[in-house]
Amino acid sequence: MLVIVLFAVFAATQPAFLGTRNLQNMLTAVAVLWVVSIGMTFVTITGGIDLSAGATVALVGIFIGKMVNYTPVPSWVTIILCVVIGVAIGALINGALIGRLGMSFFVVTLATMTALTGVVNLWSNSQTDTVADAAIAWVGVDRTLGMPTPIWIMIVVFLVALFVQNRTHFGRDMYAVGGSIAAARLSGIRVERTVMAAYAIVGGCAGLAGVIAVGRIGAATPQVDGDLPLQAAAAVLLGGTALMGGSGGVGGTAVGVLFIGILQNGLSISGVQSYWQQVVTGVILVAAVLGERFNGRGRGRRRWFGELARMRPRAGDAEQEEAESAESVGTKAD
Repeated sequence: MLVIVLFAVFAATQPAFLGTRNLQNMLTAVAVLWVVSIGMTFVTITGGIDLSAGATVALVGIFIGKMVNYTPVPSWVTIILCVVIGVAIGALINGALIGRLGMSFFVVTLATMTALTGVVNLWSNSQTDTVADAAIAWVGVDRTLGMPTPIWIMIVVFLVALFVQNRTHFGRDMYAVGGSIAAARLSGIRVERTVMAAYAIVGGCAGLAGVIAVGRIGAATPQVDGDLPLQAAAAVLLGGTALMGGSGGVGGTAVGVLFIGILQNGLSISGVQSYWQQVVTGVILVAAVLGERFNGRGRGRRRWFGELARMRPRAGDAEQEEAESAESVGTKAD
């Protein structure tokens, strides 16, 4: 409903808004956010978030620059490897540490983001490489059947994600894990594998988004977009996916991305500065979280606050450990 209202407002106040070229530019501009947000939906449904998505996009961009400019590897192989790199980061780093070792997703994905940012700057020597490659440009800016290729990619990613969400065992398992990890274990669901798969998906989406990003600007830049994972989280929450996990879906996320895209495009053609656009996006994220609160989803807040609590020792832990130790000694003495 909000998307329709916002669309109508800009259509009525800005004559250029409804132009075919502007609408296509708007969709192309949110292609990277769309792909990352679709992947982020799976992680959020399991009760987590991936703060490293922006750094993964940047890393893949530098990888493309090196492969295209300094190796004879075909471009289509490079594109596939970009997705593989993203999947590996998501599954083997984030997913393994969070799913198998039970570490906080805040700590793990924040650490991954920091580490990847360092790798990006070291590998690129903080320099931007020009990427003049037909296949990469086709992914980012060229047209297919009269429509920009990124829009086709958005459609394909959405349909595949919709199928995975609604028609696979993994799709059912991730909702169960997000609803209750304990109940999911009791029902025989392999929680660790489900969490790893969710982070692998968002990693693969970030890898594909990196290809689109490089194709759009024709260059590999070491600049990490720290706002990207936050915007993706805003889109996911605006789309109705619960902060606590266990509900929501990619359909709502698509609407959330369109809302952000319409808002940013409308503000741009209205002459509003990009800094104000960032302010509005931040306000939207806060509003989405507040919406969770007023909807009575306290369990989701407890889970997220629990993640923060796991980052530091709790008051009284030392005293409790001493008491347990004394009790253990007394038992042995008896």
